[in-house]
Amino acid sequence: MKLLLTSSGINNPTIHQALVDLLGKPIAESNALIVPSGIYPYPVGAAMAYKAVCGTAPTPLCELGWKSLGLLELTALPSIDRSAWVSAVEETDALLVWGGDPLFLSYWMHESGLPDLLSSMHRPIVYIGVSAGSLVAAPIFAESYTKPYRGTGNPLTREDMTFTDGEGEVTMNFITAKGAGFTDFAMIVHANGEGRPDASFAAAPKWAAKLPVPVYAIDDQTAIKVIGDSVEVVSEGQWKLFAT
Repeated sequence: MKLLLTSSGINNPTIHQALVDLLGKPIAESNALIVPSGIYPYPVGAAMAYKAVCGTAPTPLCELGWKSLGLLELTALPSIDRSAWVSAVEETDALLVWGGDPLFLSYWMHESGLPDLLSSMHRPIVYIGVSAGSLVAAPIFAESYTKPYRGTGNPLTREDMTFTDGEGEVTMNFITAKGAGFTDFAMIVHANGEGRPDASFAAAPKWAAKLPVPVYAIDDQTAIKVIGDSVEVVSEGQWKLFAT
């Protein structure tokens, strides 16, 4: 399977070239499907999903000049006949899995049967993750919430964890959950991002210690390129690997 796992989309030349390499042809000759499902649990979800599809979100993805672009809505798939959507997935070149709430996104990925379909395909497509879309590719992933998590999803563990930022300490609800299992590692995205003391490089060892797999912490200018068992970091920014 081929994957390009990002924090913030195809936002620099190095990540862009990695995408072209994975596709094996120009983006203008490649077909894509966008999965915006993960953003819906947030109050701004409807507006942000629209921006992602229209290519006006701050995470370059849909606006890259694809030959064709379709929308794959995971929450609808369990209620319709598989023959209505499976062929669209099998025929596409790239699956653009956008961000949002990773527990919600992972839940609907499993409910739809998409991980099993992607893993069984003889013609591998390129899975492009953005933020939560990258997190859920792991066999197990973690996320933190400022309030106790009450959304749709199936946490494996949950606990309160305290992180330190420039203004003091903040306690967050830290959750681990089952991912799609496309990789043998997990990720911390938006590392050192503004307003994310939980995802700082300083806090990453505390986060990574809760996961039984290697963990890559990547900033918004970094991506992980995966081809089968080969894993390569492509970056114009900062990243760290925390091995188990």
